[in-house]
Amino acid sequence: MDENSLLFKFRRFIQESIRVLKVTKKPDKTEYTTIVKMSGLGMIIIGMVGFTISMLKILIFNT
Repeated sequence: MDENSLLFKFRRFIQESIRVLKVTKKPDKTEYTTIVKMSGLGMIIIGMVGFTISMLKILIFNT
């Protein structure tokens, strides 16, 4: 089978996807809470950076 064929690429993608699904596991409670905390912290930091940039823009261009 030609390595550039669409069928070959599709089969390889399916095989790699199955391999990844076999390796993964469901996070336990502590992992889940850590992920939630870090995601929330990241959202807060990104929001603060955006707010700061917005305030600086207002201060610089509206004077």
